[in-house]
Amino acid sequence: MAIISSKKQPHDSSKEPKQHQVPSPAPAKKSILQPEAAIEEQGKQEESMRPQQFADYIGQKDLKDVLEIAIKAAKSRKEVLDHLLLYGPPGLGKTTMAMILAAEMGVNCTLTSAPALERPRDIVGLLVNLKPGDILFIDEIHRLSRMAEEILYPAMEDYRLDITIGKGSSARTRSISLSKFTLVGATTRVGALTSPLRDRFGLIQKLKFYEVEELSQIIQRSARLLNTTITEDGAREIARRSRGTPRIANRLLKRVRDYAEVKSFQTITETVAAEALQLFQVDPCGLDWTDRRLLSTIIEQFHGGPVGLETIAAATGEDTQTIEELYEPYLMQIGYLCRTPRGRVAQAAAYKHLGFKPPQQEQLSLLQ
Repeated sequence: MAIISSKKQPHDSSKEPKQHQVPSPAPAKKSILQPEAAIEEQGKQEESMRPQQFADYIGQKDLKDVLEIAIKAAKSRKEVLDHLLLYGPPGLGKTTMAMILAAEMGVNCTLTSAPALERPRDIVGLLVNLKPGDILFIDEIHRLSRMAEEILYPAMEDYRLDITIGKGSSARTRSISLSKFTLVGATTRVGALTSPLRDRFGLIQKLKFYEVEELSQIIQRSARLLNTTITEDGAREIARRSRGTPRIANRLLKRVRDYAEVKSFQTITETVAAEALQLFQVDPCGLDWTDRRLLSTIIEQFHGGPVGLETIAAATGEDTQTIEELYEPYLMQIGYLCRTPRGRVAQAAAYKHLGFKPPQQEQLSLLQ
């Protein structure tokens, strides 16, 4: 024992100078007490850009009216909300809406996604730990496994969890009562849900794309949270290029803010926003470099179409699923691209936007 204690003493003495060096950053800790935002606090501020109540939630007026009535009715009867299914394109605020519902009801909100619920015990653990009135939000609910769906059926209807214990002839089924909760499912492909699961939702609501004025208000609110000065024209310029999606609007706002800070602009004006977005190759219609390349390939190499999806993918070097799910929906929404049984066809608006002559004008020039 004496040998061990004698070996520890030199180690402790060697650590003493290192311990004397630890209090040296004490002045840095004191600076944290100063009224200046630390880096971590600024990160938390950017994460708090989500609205916390309906009063701060901009847009989706019809959806808010329906949910406000449902909340008031549930509170008056002292019941839980009906199960809610939200569907629509990504980035429109489905997760934010679930968090607002929990805040308005005064309950907790548990967030998860369907791909994370691979095994039955994953979803069982979530359901058992829910308290009365809590909200369980499952994103991409159309990707739930068959086993997870079977567990959800009695949980959604009877607030009951059926568990099978043992195997073979000795197997027994036990039922565990659950606290009454509200399931909020979010999906971009409502048609991919099975009918038994879809029919168990009491409310099925769609989120729509946002108007330019609504996106402009969202950008101005986000700019205040980011301590960034922006004019109404500057916010509208960013909103016009945001594809009707708040997530894209906030992302472009951060990029424009970086450009303004580096170039020493005190305020984000319409000119500053246009210059910044031009640098990031986002044109006034919200098209990026890949969108324009996709359209120009169809017009220049295939005379505007019709052309097959696999041919377009081979010519542009993009994946077919990426083109079909990421780029085509917005191009079709604004009338630049059309799907036909024979393939994709570029519309006259795409010709004009990219500076090409529309097909009719080309035919007239050939006749002349």
